Amino acid sequence: MKFEQVLQLVDAVSVSSLTEFKYEEGGVKISMKKAPEGTAEPVSVLSHSLEPAVTTEPETAGIQAATAVKEAAPAGEEKEEEGGQVITSPLVGTFYAAPAEDAKPYVQVGDQVKKGQVLAIVEAMKLMNEIESDFSGEVVKILAENGKAVEYGQPLFIIK
Repeated sequence: MKFEQVLQLVDAVSVSSLTEFKYEEGGVKISMKKAPEGTAEPVSVLSHSLEPAVTTEPETAGIQAATAVKEAAPAGEEKEEEGGQVITSPLVGTFYAAPAEDAKPYVQVGDQVKKGQVLAIVEAMKLMNEIESDFSGEVVKILAENGKAVEYGQPLFIIK
């Protein structure tokens, strides 16, 4: 399933009367829940211009996040840079270097990685998205900080 299709699903569930949605096809599983109207807690959404976070209600938060993603430059791609290949974030979310707080990181600077190896996780709307390497090499630099927000297209790793 392509990222644009996921955004369409999020938009459709946001405006519908559904409170829960589950989708499974092949190895892809998507599960979305929203709180009943009137009981929602505010959600913090980072603006694309790196201004302070804005607090909104969940119904509009999903739409604002989706809009910010659609307006950003292409990401999830690798760019050739002087020190190696740059792996960027394919979406807005929270960067996690390890599968759990007490677990060791997926990769560290100096580690050898193989094509398809998981490098990190970016959490977006309670969905955990694995960031995989599209090539083999050595992790030269980790550009994102564990537990911090990342933007669509933000460089995460440099691999040589």
